[in-house]
Amino acid sequence: MPPMLLPALPLLLGATLTFRAVRHALCRLPLPAHVRADPLRTWRWHNLLVSFAHSIVSGIWALLCIWQTPEMLVEIEKAWSLSGYLLVCFSAGYFIHDTVDIVISHQSRASWEYLVHHVMAMGAFFSGIFWSRFVGGGVLTLLVEVSNIFLTIRMMMKINNAQHLLLYRVNKYINLVMYFLFRLAPQAYLTHLFLGYAGQRTLGTFLLAILLMLDVMILVYFSRLLRSDFCPQRVPSHQHKDKFLTE
Repeated sequence: MPPMLLPALPLLLGATLTFRAVRHALCRLPLPAHVRADPLRTWRWHNLLVSFAHSIVSGIWALLCIWQTPEMLVEIEKAWSLSGYLLVCFSAGYFIHDTVDIVISHQSRASWEYLVHHVMAMGAFFSGIFWSRFVGGGVLTLLVEVSNIFLTIRMMMKINNAQHLLLYRVNKYINLVMYFLFRLAPQAYLTHLFLGYAGQRTLGTFLLAILLMLDVMILVYFSRLLRSDFCPQRVPSHQHKDKFLTE
């Protein structure tokens, strides 16, 4: 247990308001012409800009946390650091902000999978924020944000109809490698560690259930990614055209 538990609610509120301010600032940036012509694409573009900023900061931050506190790699429940705790609060604030943004922008139906993901992620992060347990596990899950940097670049280029560019073709291979290294591999490792809580009536069992549901979602997204970028002829042009996660 840490020597003291920082005030969680002010940290969460501060993180949420920070991302709201970031979104307001990023909305002032010029838009590509193809994006500007469509209100839905405009909202998606702004939403992804905030996601991109979160991924860069939290992905690098997670790597630094593990470098500073390597015991997080093996002691997912009790390993703790101030930096890791603040990172979990920071990312929980992003998920709160993004959930609110999706709902108030009337994109809940198109982005319902994101809402489900965010609710599960917040439920998991709150165990570290309010009970100061599994902070190490939360930091490990945020390694996925390194992969999200390249995934978000891909999504933004698709929204802008820029799949013909060399950057898109290069990024799709980098994205595939990063998906394995920072999404599939950490998720499999975490699942292995959390399986030790199977059959127990503990917080770890609750988190295991969340993790297994996230495993299914990640595999579904991976199959969509492969079909879209490497087997496009198998994906009907009208399929999922309004779904935020499959851009």
